[in-house]
Amino acid sequence: MLILSPMLAALAGAAIIIGLRLTVLPLLDPSRWYWRSLLLGLAAILSWRYVVWRFTETLVPLDWTADALVSWGFAALEGMTVLSSSIAFVILSRVKDRTAEADQHAGWWLPGEAPSVDIFIATYNESLEILERTIIGARAVRFPKLRVFVLDDGRRDWLRQACERHSVGYIVRSDNAHAKAGNINHALAARVQDPDRPDFVAILDADFVPHVDFIDRTVALFHDSRVGLVQTPQHFFNPDPIQHNLGITAGYPDEQRHFFDNVEPARDAWGIAICCGTSSVLRVRAIQQIGLLPTQSVTEDFLLTLKLAENGWQTVYLNEPLTEGLAPEGLKEYIVQRGRWCLGLMQIARNSYNPFGSNRLGLMHRISLIDSLLYWLTTFPFRLASLICPLLYWWLGVTIVNASLVDIIRYYVPYYVMVLVALNWLSKGLFIPIVNDTAQLIAAWPICRAAALGLLTRGPHRFSVTAKGGDRTRVVVQWSLMRPFLILFGLTVGGLIVPLNSDFVFNTSSTAGDGVAIVLFWTVYNVLVLVVAIAACIERPRYNRPQRQVLEPITLTIGDDRHRGWLVNLGPEGARISGPFGLSVGATGNLTIPAIGDVEARVLAPTRDGYRLKFSPSVEQRAQIIEKLHTARALPGSDRGDIVRIIRELARALTH
Repeated sequence: MLILSPMLAALAGAAIIIGLRLTVLPLLDPSRWYWRSLLLGLAAILSWRYVVWRFTETLVPLDWTADALVSWGFAALEGMTVLSSSIAFVILSRVKDRTAEADQHAGWWLPGEAPSVDIFIATYNESLEILERTIIGARAVRFPKLRVFVLDDGRRDWLRQACERHSVGYIVRSDNAHAKAGNINHALAARVQDPDRPDFVAILDADFVPHVDFIDRTVALFHDSRVGLVQTPQHFFNPDPIQHNLGITAGYPDEQRHFFDNVEPARDAWGIAICCGTSSVLRVRAIQQIGLLPTQSVTEDFLLTLKLAENGWQTVYLNEPLTEGLAPEGLKEYIVQRGRWCLGLMQIARNSYNPFGSNRLGLMHRISLIDSLLYWLTTFPFRLASLICPLLYWWLGVTIVNASLVDIIRYYVPYYVMVLVALNWLSKGLFIPIVNDTAQLIAAWPICRAAALGLLTRGPHRFSVTAKGGDRTRVVVQWSLMRPFLILFGLTVGGLIVPLNSDFVFNTSSTAGDGVAIVLFWTVYNVLVLVVAIAACIERPRYNRPQRQVLEPITLTIGDDRHRGWLVNLGPEGARISGPFGLSVGATGNLTIPAIGDVEARVLAPTRDGYRLKFSPSVEQRAQIIEKLHTARALPGSDRGDIVRIIRELARALTH
């Protein structure tokens, strides 16, 4: 009993935090700044308590030895991650919701004439299937004075013809200078010369479909003459590769939910919301004043925010689901996209707006830049270091943390638990250990490489457009991405087995004790992360994508027989239905869909609870299906984490 007492005392801090989470936090309102500040402040205090302890009591004497270099290097990286999270905690301590403001100022121009708005759909190499969805959605948007233009940097005749069929404008240019930003600038320069020049321009990527009230809601915030740009969140109607490959879509929201649901509203409260490209609306006068969209970075959206701020214009954020798009479907595309974001931020800090240099940015925008820089420069290197450091101990005997197990529990565990509790409380449970670490690990090395390239070289830097579409109907193993994780997995498991049973390479028995227990736990956790990362590299098929889950009663008529059931998934090409039909594969009939009517359908294949159907819709019916799926005010996907469901779905994915 006396031996356990120090351990129990060390666990008391974590136990108190968990108790407060279960009993007190459910009663508090996460939107209140004082509760947010209190909780995040406690997380910051415990974080720095841990860092002080690490630097004063756990490091080997500073020297030119491997132990000292690795020990101090990893501690310094930990300190930088805590600095990064502390700045993020300050930003997250406030949050702003502009829904009431948009309600109050709807139609602010009345009784005068409504402003003129253009919707620009920027495209380079996307297929007609993707573009048609966006064009139909843009045509369905409700606003008194609205025009839709497709900006085609691919110069494709079939797209020109499609625009004519759908009665939307079509703009091309002779080259592809400055990629998307150059494409938009060319269209803006042309449109401001027209008699019906726009007052505002909405920007949509080729795969982002606007809801019918997208323009109504965003233009309402331009009642303030200082607002130069309104950004809205990006939602996705298909799972990203991490969600899909691990089969955890129902319990784990897309990886960007934390940014759009928590970080952007918090940034808006401090006046530092940022443009994210698509799903934004620009005041043309403001863009003209700053010389159109800047082109000095591959992330022209963030740079645009800073350029507007430098010239006295505000970027504001309306956190309403007003558009929905196609998340990267392949793991490589997912990684390329995040590497481009990182590279763009480094270009901005190096070449345009050094947060410590001479420019006209205010304090909060400088802090905003530092926060973003630290995120990219610490989060992903730390994830790699966390995998490599235990291997240095097992295989080379390098000591990283010289501490007792009791002290680790006293200092590290309360800090870790408090950060998890605080972030999950204000984000609806989006921070799930192992799963979040896996999402970071998947892209860690390419992001570290992009960060070094952007910071250390002036450029110009080439980048790849995120590919959308393609054949996704087969299982594809991404061996090039999986191979490093397999090697690390082998070394990690080997580190657990070989040194404990032999004198091979390095015998850790000489350092047995608390150090072994600490690194053992650390290593087991890394094994779990690597197993999940390896599983995420096996890309599962995506059939009839993108389908939306639409639970509605339907009737399937085949000949004289009427079969009643439920519409489970719906897409422009087909659907999945459930019900005891007893149908034959290949049978043809009509599926009656609410608000659309009878659509010709063929039974394609049986499922566990029904059938998959293949549609033969008319042009009008296809457009109606797309409108039904994507243009109504609805929240696509999940916006909260469910750890129980994640564990259940992850276990199923890893064992099948």
